Amino acid sequence: MQDTLKIGLVLKPQGIKGQLKVQPLTDDINRYKNLKEIIIDQKVHKVTGTIISGQTVFIDLFGVNDRDTAETFRGKFLHVKREDAIALEEGRYFVVDLIGCDVITKEQGVIGKIIDIFSSRTDVITVKCSDGRILRFPFLKDLVEKVDIEKKQFIVLDKRLSEVSCYEN
Repeated sequence: MQDTLKIGLVLKPQGIKGQLKVQPLTDDINRYKNLKEIIIDQKVHKVTGTIISGQTVFIDLFGVNDRDTAETFRGKFLHVKREDAIALEEGRYFVVDLIGCDVITKEQGVIGKIIDIFSSRTDVITVKCSDGRILRFPFLKDLVEKVDIEKKQFIVLDKRLSEVSCYEN
């Protein structure tokens, strides 16, 4: 399990006072309201201010007081320590915890491993199959039988999987 979780991407500096424009990579944009510190390139930065505007977040960091300094953060990911992460509801998971899980059906056994998750309204899971093919399917409640993060198992219903999945050409 990773010690940090990715929560955002710095898009660009905002204004001349060193503010960062951030694309949130989280389901709950309001998690930024109580953010005290973030990690960028394994360095902890104190958050001195946060503004949420629509689906964008603007962050002020201690010691980042001008546009040139803010520019050095462009394209970098924001992380938080796992212990500072927001609590998840039942049936919700951090993407980083699902990557590497075996995808399993009762009929076929292990199909492959989760290698990526594309987040949108319905998350799309990408699996590298044992035979080398790439399989994609939506993360649907009626598809997933059980998720066991500790055992790294993502168990799905075989019949439903065949209805909603597709292989990459």
